[in-house]
Amino acid sequence: MRRWQALSKPQRIELYVRWSLYIVAVAQPLAAFGSVAGAAGREELPTGFRLLLLGVLASGALNIVMFRTGLAAYLGRRSHPYGWTALSAALSVGLALTAMLTGGPLTPDSPTAPAAGVMATMAATCWITAASIALPTRRALLGGLVLVAALTVPPAMAGAHPGAVIGIALGTAIGSTMAAAAARCSAWMAKVVWELDGAREAQARLAVAEERLRFSRDLHDVLGRNLATIALKSELAVQLARRGRPEAVDQMTEVQRIAQDSQREVREVVRGYRTVELHTELIGAASVLRAANVDCRTELAGTDALPAEAQSVLGWVVREAATNVLRHSEAANCSFRLRVSGGTAVLEVENDGVPAVPPSRTEGAGSGLRGLRERLAAHGGTLTAAGPGPGRFRVTAELPMAARESVA
Repeated sequence: MRRWQALSKPQRIELYVRWSLYIVAVAQPLAAFGSVAGAAGREELPTGFRLLLLGVLASGALNIVMFRTGLAAYLGRRSHPYGWTALSAALSVGLALTAMLTGGPLTPDSPTAPAAGVMATMAATCWITAASIALPTRRALLGGLVLVAALTVPPAMAGAHPGAVIGIALGTAIGSTMAAAAARCSAWMAKVVWELDGAREAQARLAVAEERLRFSRDLHDVLGRNLATIALKSELAVQLARRGRPEAVDQMTEVQRIAQDSQREVREVVRGYRTVELHTELIGAASVLRAANVDCRTELAGTDALPAEAQSVLGWVVREAATNVLRHSEAANCSFRLRVSGGTAVLEVENDGVPAVPPSRTEGAGSGLRGLRERLAAHGGTLTAAGPGPGRFRVTAELPMAARESVA
């Protein structure tokens, strides 16, 4: 259970699909054993026919390998397993033909007819189902037709009853179509989930890259001209000083003024880059969480009474907490509660779905919960993070109403 809780949603979906396919592979030997046991209870079967069950077990194991490698190929992690596919097809056809021909031609009074028919049908169905994932669609269809022909033509030429041959062909066609469609849909679902997970990560990286570009652009616009002016006036002051001209002092005074203006403008850029709005962040967090099928509830009291600086700081808490809910939990419920008590604003963010084995994190000094603590501490606030119960996580931020200005 701990390992299951530690898996991400895409990993859980893939594991579910994988074991569902393994059940199909195991169905072949189970059906073969059942049919042989039923036939043996009525009449004596040839010894060679009983020995075929060992081959059926090998075929089932090979089908599991084919499903495993086929799903990996469908998800784009390896090339198509043509070798395993060909080996499985050869073994399936060989076992089915041997079963149908061991006891003589398939006729209504043949003791091996029911068991042979079941073995042939299940062998073809399992192989076609696995091929629908492991091979491209056209090659899987062609391989299925060739396999059905290989299972029906030789018995028909050996004198099998037409009804038995037609029954094997129809049973294989109906069973393999339904099983292959279900398997292909399951594999497609797993692939879509992985693609969505990758798209969300790419979107997050793109958003970070866009913010970095915007920040670098603003810094360039602010500092580019001023630094060029400082360099020019400094060079002019050096030349004037070498000549003993009093204007050198005026030039250095101007350089000092430009440097101070640049410092002020950089502070404004940084403040603008870091400032967020609490109301906007709450709306955005609720929208993102609900889009991820998380039931989000907000309980706000006294939001309008908060000063702008306090709202900005708490807005960062909302943003980081919502990000952690999406990245580090499988939450189904999340709540944001804000209250003002005794001149202190208290924001609580609580969610469920916390895995028993939390994933490892490598966060920098200015990001994550550590960054939030530093940001709140600069305004006289505190941040605590703890689990109030099994599978739950709560972040509590306390901030004085008269939040002091941070130093840029």
